[in-house]
Amino acid sequence: MSTTRTTARTHWVAIRAMLLFTLVLGIGYTALITAIGQVAMPAQANGSVVTVDGRVVGSTLIGQSFANADGDPLPEWFQPRPSAAGDGYDAGASSGSNLGPENADLVAAIEERRAQVAAFNDVPEADIPADAVTASGSGLDPHISPAYARLQAARVAEARGLPASEVLGLVESRIQARDLGYLGEPTVNVLQLNLALAELG
Repeated sequence: MSTTRTTARTHWVAIRAMLLFTLVLGIGYTALITAIGQVAMPAQANGSVVTVDGRVVGSTLIGQSFANADGDPLPEWFQPRPSAAGDGYDAGASSGSNLGPENADLVAAIEERRAQVAAFNDVPEADIPADAVTASGSGLDPHISPAYARLQAARVAEARGLPASEVLGLVESRIQARDLGYLGEPTVNVLQLNLALAELG
């Protein structure tokens, strides 16, 4: 009898502890952190969404393609790096290719992309930077290197009928420095660059 009573008491203590911690950690903590995020950094807490004239056009944290309905890149826009996330920049399927540098499929894909990028931008294949032909680890990186942005400037300028120097100047003005001055490499956010480009006409 005492064993049954002890077991019942133990179970009741465990159930109460589970309910308490669910309330405190599962609901209270989540609500607190959400409230702090909404007050301290509302833009970041809500996905760093970018809107134009009240319409959501993307996020500064997630890359997107600038292509037509057939998936062909549009020459009047700066293009992002390749994506291995789902069908491309699918935030619900974030991933890299997970292929090693000597994998034959990856090598073939890089060579094919290099030829396509060179032809699309009318530049030698030797000038193509690595981020133009390789996906990021998440497949969602919204940034490209300054070198890749500069490489695309002449093509974008011609497609839009703008002076190449003006488009190149826009690229230079959108280069983001290393985080904290020393982490990573300088980058260009493609969505922000294209939005600035749209304002030029």
